[in-house]
Amino acid sequence: MSIETENIEFKAQFTEDLYKEVIAFANTDGGTIYIGVENDGTVRGLSLVDQEYTQITNGIRDAITPDVTLFVRYTIQENQVVRLEVSEGTNKPYYLKSKGLKPSGVFVRQGTSSVPASPEAIRQMIKDSDGDVFEEMRSLYQDLTFDAATAAFRRYGVDFTPEKYRALGITQKDSALFSNLALLLSDQCLHSVKISVFADEANTVFRDQKEFGGSIFAQLEASYDYLMLCNQTAAVIQGLQRIDNRDYPEEAIREALLNALIHRDYSYSGSIIINVNDREMEFISLGGLLPGLSPDDIRSGISQPRNKNLAAVFHRLRLIEAYGTGIRRIYSLYTDCPAQPRIEITPNTFKMVLPNRNAHLNKDSERPISSLPTAQMQTILDYLAKHGQITDSEIEALLKLKKTRTYTLVQQMRKMGLIVAEGRGKDKRYKLNP
Repeated sequence: MSIETENIEFKAQFTEDLYKEVIAFANTDGGTIYIGVENDGTVRGLSLVDQEYTQITNGIRDAITPDVTLFVRYTIQENQVVRLEVSEGTNKPYYLKSKGLKPSGVFVRQGTSSVPASPEAIRQMIKDSDGDVFEEMRSLYQDLTFDAATAAFRRYGVDFTPEKYRALGITQKDSALFSNLALLLSDQCLHSVKISVFADEANTVFRDQKEFGGSIFAQLEASYDYLMLCNQTAAVIQGLQRIDNRDYPEEAIREALLNALIHRDYSYSGSIIINVNDREMEFISLGGLLPGLSPDDIRSGISQPRNKNLAAVFHRLRLIEAYGTGIRRIYSLYTDCPAQPRIEITPNTFKMVLPNRNAHLNKDSERPISSLPTAQMQTILDYLAKHGQITDSEIEALLKLKKTRTYTLVQQMRKMGLIVAEGRGKDKRYKLNP
């Protein structure tokens, strides 16, 4: 026998380490494995060669995924050595089914050794095999749960069962493996939305910061709820009539947030950034315009979704009506406003800027817009005026809020000086600030 090389591997006997050698060759340039041969090339032979041959073939079939058997050719030499010729596979990365698509389960050939592949190498193999469409590529993470997605589909009356996964693009067309779209919809989504509220127009002095993760559905709901807390009301007196105007059209916030979530380039690991100050609200998503599109095209309603399957999911849930209509709707909501929305684009970012429609009032008002109560806050204030005090659980029931939203709302009201807290823990009560 010869010596071990980059393409030749010796095994004195069968052990489950054989699987990583097969994986490494299939993930690299192929190679040959001899079982029954010592590391120095001495033929030791297998005492029960037929039995071990069956164990080897069955083990490789059951332990490695995707199916690699088409790329492995078995022969028995001199009735004592099992020879495996492993060709380079076409559906990389191959990995140990028990470990999954991570370095402990994916191996490549490096010199005379089979070593764990780096996360970057795994991503590149997936990209080379599946193409360059992020949402259609195999997810590196396969242990996914869909609690938030299931709740969202149920809320909008759409069926969400494993039988529907392939049609939605959650699993790949030719396998049961989860795609990156599944990762985005899952509770384990790696991306997030970061919202910062600033006290100055240069966005240098922080008032508050929040980051929302989890399923993209959870990010949508939590981000929208928080932005609505930032969407203050200004009152204008015309004769005997008081007219209340929100800083931003609620629908404009909704459309800008949906646009950022649906059209961002998820191959980047960064977060969607939303900055809020007293003058404007800006939504910054990673990934510039797709080739061939201009800002004028976007404003006129021409759209080419970067994430077609994700957009189709949101369309199925009736969260969006049709591609391209959201931006047009935003501009229509500002028809009578002197300050107009802006689109700012760099090669790798897309920014949608919504002007504060009440910004001009802020200059003349003794009380800044940011300190005016929202509708939810006013409901709490009215309750306190009638009952004198309120608890967290009573706020949750009154406004039908979750605990996290209740906490955020109460903290903002305390910062604004609208209410004060008395007691701690279960005895905590909120009262009007005298």
